[in-house]
Amino acid sequence: MRNVRVIAKLEVKPPNLVKGIQLEGLRKLGNPNDFAVKYYKQGIDEIIYEDQIASLLGRNGILDIIEKTTDNVFVPITVGGGIQSVENVSDALRAGADKISINSAAIQNPSILKDIAKRFGSQCLILSIQAKKQTNSWEPYYDCGREHSGLDAIEWAKLGEQLGVGEILLTSIDQDGTKKGFDIELIRKVTDSVSIPVIASGGMGSCDDIFQAISKGKADAVAIAHVLHYDLFTTAQIKKYCMNKGINIDNYNEDLL
Repeated sequence: MRNVRVIAKLEVKPPNLVKGIQLEGLRKLGNPNDFAVKYYKQGIDEIIYEDQIASLLGRNGILDIIEKTTDNVFVPITVGGGIQSVENVSDALRAGADKISINSAAIQNPSILKDIAKRFGSQCLILSIQAKKQTNSWEPYYDCGREHSGLDAIEWAKLGEQLGVGEILLTSIDQDGTKKGFDIELIRKVTDSVSIPVIASGGMGSCDDIFQAISKGKADAVAIAHVLHYDLFTTAQIKKYCMNKGINIDNYNEDLL
């Protein structure tokens, strides 16, 4: 059985860590570096930084935050937001990122995925899909959930894999920040359609929600924000729950409880 990763998702409106509900109403929470260090000490497997306004500004404003984080945090770090070119990827990797995630630019120009994968390898390329439920399907949105793409999320995930994406970060806009659980149906439809790892995001309110995303949705990892930021659970508590449910978890350490 595969090991499942627990990932902290830090949404940033530079210089602050923020969190909203359904990608709206962003509330300032503090210094993102402080949160990253806390989660690292709790045993988090990876950290995803997302610049919430980068697409609007046409640039990524969190590279200095990444440089500070990598001084004290030694887990894989993903940077998302404002990645619009191969040169932007180079800048992010130089700042200390291990991977980049891309949403808006890929929707507007899918060939950028092939260019990035060819230059840097699929292992550092994550396709971020922010999906909203329509009547019988899910539509990817971009510009931080503001703009319609007109695409089908499942077909977009499949095309992303064909273009060289190494992972998919799948966020349910409907569930994001609600603490009502992940969109299991959406996750399962994507995991059944691609062979690359899928990171489930959006909606965790209990440890059982993660168990459902993994056992029913077949997610390879979970990215969580609200429950960590507001100290509802620690990473160690989440990992212990999953282990007790028979799920193999990366880097489990009872001493962190």
